[in-house]
Amino acid sequence: MNSRYEKIIGLINEKSLDAVWITDAANMRYLSGYTGGTGSLYISKNRKAILTDSRYTTQARHENRGFDVIEVSGSDPYVTALNKLLQEDKVRNIGFEDEVMIYSQYKKYKEMGKAEEWVALGGAVDSLRVIKTADELKSIEKAEAIGDKAFNFILGIIKPGMTEIEIAVELECFMKRNGAEGLSFDSIVASGVNSSMPHATPGHKKIEKGDFVTMDFGCVYEGYCSDMTRTIVIGKADDKQKEIYNLVLEAQTAALEAVRPGVSGASIDKVARDIIAAAGYGEYFGHGLGHSVGLYIHENPRLSPLDSTIILENMTETVEPGIYIPDKFGVRIEDLVAVTAEGCVNFTHSPKNLIEIR
Repeated sequence: MNSRYEKIIGLINEKSLDAVWITDAANMRYLSGYTGGTGSLYISKNRKAILTDSRYTTQARHENRGFDVIEVSGSDPYVTALNKLLQEDKVRNIGFEDEVMIYSQYKKYKEMGKAEEWVALGGAVDSLRVIKTADELKSIEKAEAIGDKAFNFILGIIKPGMTEIEIAVELECFMKRNGAEGLSFDSIVASGVNSSMPHATPGHKKIEKGDFVTMDFGCVYEGYCSDMTRTIVIGKADDKQKEIYNLVLEAQTAALEAVRPGVSGASIDKVARDIIAAAGYGEYFGHGLGHSVGLYIHENPRLSPLDSTIILENMTETVEPGIYIPDKFGVRIEDLVAVTAEGCVNFTHSPKNLIEIR
């Protein structure tokens, strides 16, 4: 039996459910192999099925791991098809992804559905994906390798006068030309004063001599995401830029050494945060240290003061401290790692010394 199917059956038993209704795209792919843009999964102890419309039925039949494929159509097609399954399986209670399903959908299923009880699952299905398999880790590592190549490429062409948008386009086109299926997220390219905004949107600002340029980007390979950030200087860095950059690098290096099984995400975050705070810049590091990466770019557990989850072998985490001084500049350095039995392996190999583009 497929180990992922065994996991969801285990969840059904744990929650004393008759069936589950999966609507999250990543969870559908993880459990069934189906990558289509529309659909749902119905899983019970007796049956597992992909429900989708005629645009995706052929794809679903080719991709899935032993699931029946049920074509839906007509008014309220998913409600009608689900009700038929509920009646055939004599389902009394069904678990659903309440963090994904919008209220209007839930209300319709509740009012028109045949199940007596709809049980909110919270993040229980997502948690099945927390520990990555060897194949998943290989895909994530390959996606990160494409990002490394993109960074090396951009170093060869970036120059004063290019706009942030132009740099983002070059990164994105390179990744797609070199094996990426798509982007993990909208690329961040922020120069000069814009680098003081952690999630700045690339604009028409031209990069100038003296600018920090922060580039945060990633791609998708075989469905799995990568994520990396590098900050460089156009021209020669001044003393303040060197101070901040080296402080962020020190915090990141220490945090990487702290990543290992058996410690909490909060404790790893604290390693980096304490270094930055001790230097007097604690107020300028406002976000968490990192997050897991998989079929989605932002997954749990997090490296954050708010996440006490214990880190386990074969989880993935980004390690990305930053300092952002309002109206001046910012620095972020980010690597993506996989947790091993004794520490972690770093999938990101781009240099982290302060690079000056002369």
